[in-house]
Amino acid sequence: MAPPLGNGLHTIRSEHRHSRRSVLAGVAALGAVGALGASGCTRVAAASGEDGGDLLDRLRAQGVVRLGIAGEIPFGYIDTDGHLTGEAPELAKVVFKRLGVDRVQPVPTEFGSLIPGLNSQQFDVVAAGMYVNPDRCEQVIFADPDYQMLDSFIVRKGNPKGLHTYQDVVAKKAKFATGTGYAEIQYAVGAGYKESDILIVPDQVAGLNAVEAGRADVFAGTALTTREVVKKSAKAEATRPFAPIVDGAPHVDGGAFAFRSTETKLRDAFNSELRKLKKSGELFRVLRPFGFTKAEMTDLTAKELCGG
Repeated sequence: MAPPLGNGLHTIRSEHRHSRRSVLAGVAALGAVGALGASGCTRVAAASGEDGGDLLDRLRAQGVVRLGIAGEIPFGYIDTDGHLTGEAPELAKVVFKRLGVDRVQPVPTEFGSLIPGLNSQQFDVVAAGMYVNPDRCEQVIFADPDYQMLDSFIVRKGNPKGLHTYQDVVAKKAKFATGTGYAEIQYAVGAGYKESDILIVPDQVAGLNAVEAGRADVFAGTALTTREVVKKSAKAEATRPFAPIVDGAPHVDGGAFAFRSTETKLRDAFNSELRKLKKSGELFRVLRPFGFTKAEMTDLTAKELCGG
């Protein structure tokens, strides 16, 4: 998920106003769990904020943790059988089990609503593979990343315009598309692309369709999502992964769980278990079925990505 930048951009030309990277199968399946999603939207009690918050204790007592997800394959979604899955929910099941919380319950929402929903206590934690960046770090606290990610483009077969970087897109005046709230918006603008000319689509499937239909020359997303979505396409391909240039240097993103800023006790306990999973190799075993490779395992920290 080159997971997005902030909580949504509203000034850019857009084909749809839906969740970030909601693959069609995952979105359709959300209807199958409407009752579960509705019950998950019940507001949780506010944490005290003292001594790192009391949410972990309350979750242990309740035996269930509510996960904010954005219906994006492979990060967090409901499958066609109505089951919660994805790299973040599956990791959450493992970590929270170790923390004494036996069940996870999904609360589907749009990507741009994840941070507001978390801070208004509609769910307990964001489990959507969200990228850690300084803007978000001012609103929530993050666990350390459970994966790192480069960018990639979806282009027509043979890459006729020779598009490999955001600088190429600008230099060759290519028609550029990406997803709602994606971090790739910032990367393209930083390379000199006019923000108002960006075609915003709901997800990587819509991005693939835009490239195949000629509405866009290129769709930018994470290396993972682009390589997965083009597998069955006869008209498009994914480019080699690359690091976008930010402030003059190559930048690698990392995705992580997000918590309310008062809940440092829960965040620290989560990090402790995450470190054990990384050391034992179990983290890779959890993420591998969703297309992650060893190159996407990481020792990046939230502090590094928050700019602290």
